Amino acid sequence: MIKLVFFFLLLMISSCGKSSNAQTNQPLIFLHYWSDDLGAGIDTMMQAFSSMNKGYTIKASGFDHESYKVSIKVMLAGGNPPDLFSYWAGARTNALVKSDYLEPLTDVWKKHSIDDAISPMVANACKYKGVPYVLPVAQHYVAFFYNKHVFQKNGIHPPKTWNEFTAVCQTLKSNGVTPIDLGARDLWPAQFWFDYLLLRTAGPGFRDSLMSGTASYSDPKVMKSFELWKELIESNYFRKDAVNRDWAEAGRSVASGDAAMTLMGTWIIGMFDNQFKLKQGIDYDYFSFPTIDESIPVVALGPIDGILLPKAGNTKKAKDVIASFTQIEVQRAMSVGSGALSPAVSVVPSDNLPIQKKIHSELKGVDYWAFNFDLAAEPVIAEKGLTLFGEFLKTPTSYPLLLENLQSEVAK
Repeated sequence: MIKLVFFFLLLMISSCGKSSNAQTNQPLIFLHYWSDDLGAGIDTMMQAFSSMNKGYTIKASGFDHESYKVSIKVMLAGGNPPDLFSYWAGARTNALVKSDYLEPLTDVWKKHSIDDAISPMVANACKYKGVPYVLPVAQHYVAFFYNKHVFQKNGIHPPKTWNEFTAVCQTLKSNGVTPIDLGARDLWPAQFWFDYLLLRTAGPGFRDSLMSGTASYSDPKVMKSFELWKELIESNYFRKDAVNRDWAEAGRSVASGDAAMTLMGTWIIGMFDNQFKLKQGIDYDYFSFPTIDESIPVVALGPIDGILLPKAGNTKKAKDVIASFTQIEVQRAMSVGSGALSPAVSVVPSDNLPIQKKIHSELKGVDYWAFNFDLAAEPVIAEKGLTLFGEFLKTPTSYPLLLENLQSEVAK
């Protein structure tokens, strides 16, 4: 029943998108995935947009994060998309470009000097073969978010090396505290463990080769990252029911002190600040994924959220509107509300947002930036890989066979 209602709502939005082509006084339809526990930020961004752009009316509609991934592609393929929609920069956007669903934003970028307004790393991530297709509104960073009171009570400090990290986990476990919470019901939260373990042991060059298909998933370097992951699971450092809970449940567990930490993106800041009224730097904080091999360059990981224009939408009017999302106050509103960093280089987190300010400063010294697995790998392989992570969590010893099977799929 829920799926039928959801489909009906999508049809309604599609119809609205069509009507806006014919009647210029109709609001533009903006479909996005920032809903429920991921919803912090979109309201503040749209309020800032509306206050600064009185001549435009946008109807922003949020839908379930997981259903959105399939539904937006159905709408694009059917020729009934919204006028604007949110999406993830990287391989997912590239796949839409290859299917000829998107309107390039070259003229928008040139007119508003967007290449000068955002960092080169973000700019490059929003382009396909040098052509921009994504207007970035949020740059998220994946790290460990931890309950400061739990750490203080157990006399531990944020670890910097892998040995320190496992020692922290052992102390917490010995004191009856769940060290790590992971909500992997929707599979994608598990990928961050694979991403960082591979990046910290094999490095960004090998991972790029793996994502492009020139390296193998059965390579010993990949096996090593899974072996480290397996050791953590077998040491009972993770909550055992990870595959039955989602990322927000894991976040709530950390917020309450039932678990000490979780590996998650900065969108969890929006949940901690707005839902639980936790204080940054007082109730919770973050630390970067520990160093495993000091010879490996530092790599940061995370997605970039943006706004895209479909070719079948009201592209002329939508192009005028999408440029307004580059405005500093609009970008700042999204950053403050969501917990993300702003792609705009001129937006620096304020002193009353100490975690975001610290992340902003830290990332200036990072050697490389990487997209998480499902935004770096080709979509077909990404889906198979996410399924693999779920199977691995259920049966950690099965990873050699799982990786060999995945490589067989890649070879096909």
